[in-house]
Amino acid sequence: MKKYVFFDIDGTLWDFHQVIPESTKKAISMLRENGHAAYINTGRARSNIIEKELLDLGFEGIVAGCGTHIEKNGEVIYEKLMTDEQIARSLKVLTDNKMPMVFEGPEDHFFNVEDFESVGDPYIQLLKDRLGPIAKPTSMIGKGTRINKFSADISEDTDFEKVMSLLPDFDFIDHNGVIVEIIPEGFSKATGIKEFMELEHIDLDDVFVVGDSMNDMDMFRLAKHSICMGNGDDRIKAIAEYVTTDIHEDGIFNGLRHYGLI
Repeated sequence: MKKYVFFDIDGTLWDFHQVIPESTKKAISMLRENGHAAYINTGRARSNIIEKELLDLGFEGIVAGCGTHIEKNGEVIYEKLMTDEQIARSLKVLTDNKMPMVFEGPEDHFFNVEDFESVGDPYIQLLKDRLGPIAKPTSMIGKGTRINKFSADISEDTDFEKVMSLLPDFDFIDHNGVIVEIIPEGFSKATGIKEFMELEHIDLDDVFVVGDSMNDMDMFRLAKHSICMGNGDDRIKAIAEYVTTDIHEDGIFNGLRHYGLI
């Protein structure tokens, strides 16, 4: 029986220097050879999944943007986009509350590097350099712009409670009080898996999830079979069905082997 394994990216497939262990490459190859399917499941929007080394691992599909975008064999089978009104309102609310933001879509990202100078976020220039021409200024956002979700930095002048009250149709994932991911209400990595299961008529018994951090919590709660990396957050380890070894100690290989998938 074919199984479907959904992998987080950062801290799971590769480390925070974007190094993919050789044992991970071997494990995913063996998984596919055994007739199973590997899927990426990430909070990143699709336009931020571009590294050839990652994509060349051989994924059957991608769940991106916290469940707002789903692909199978290169074809988009589900897409949730923000409305023009949601985009305009979010842009105004974040600007008024001194929160530099990145709007994330399936084809493009929209942000202004200079807006992040006040919060001293070095990541934004790296993001711009990585994305190249698909990194565009927010002035290019207009009617019909395709955006799935957005993220923002919390500054000293931010009234975060006010921001949340003005954006009641969104869910917020707070990363240590510094960066927040903002997603259309009701969407997550878990809803992406559920939508995929419905579209492809897959049973939950045939789903496995692999991750390491708090934004994997929803999919760990959904799945019957969950593998937490040894380098993962203790709160994720506490609810995982199986805790494997560290990413650089053959974590994915050992986790898949534990379940007889390879």
